[in-house]
Amino acid sequence: METVGLWKTLHVLSATILMGTGIGIAFFCWFGSREAIRNSDIGALRIVLRFTVVADAIFTAPAVVLQFLSGAVLLKLAGWSWLSPWSLTVLGLFVFVGACWLPVVWIQMHLKRLAVAAPSVAELPPAFARLFRVWVLLGIPAFASVVLILFMMVRKPLAVV
Repeated sequence: METVGLWKTLHVLSATILMGTGIGIAFFCWFGSREAIRNSDIGALRIVLRFTVVADAIFTAPAVVLQFLSGAVLLKLAGWSWLSPWSLTVLGLFVFVGACWLPVVWIQMHLKRLAVAAPSVAELPPAFARLFRVWVLLGIPAFASVVLILFMMVRKPLAVV
């Protein structure tokens, strides 16, 4: 496979992983946590939060690195400017998503610790519900921005100078 084709494949693959794990992790964490809390099942809540953290670590984090690396290589191979409006917009959105995602990762780890420390769902501290709301509020603009990045990836101009 030629170099550009390989990097394009890696770029699309990492974008797919980011979108898929983003939706999957959000669905799993949101619905799994809510169901565990509704059923007062602290064990299930701990499992949901543990695997949410694990999934982000083994899928999302490497995909983020590969997405940036492959995008940078493709930009260079195409001879496109980092300072073009298209490049700056995509990079700005990528940084914005990261600025949302890094606190989300910390929140997920903290939620897991709070669940592990609580003897029961009824004894979860008020911080748990507050952090869960912030997790949702950060996820919404991050997800919308990923969709916008994908749109820009598909609809990029033939030449970005």
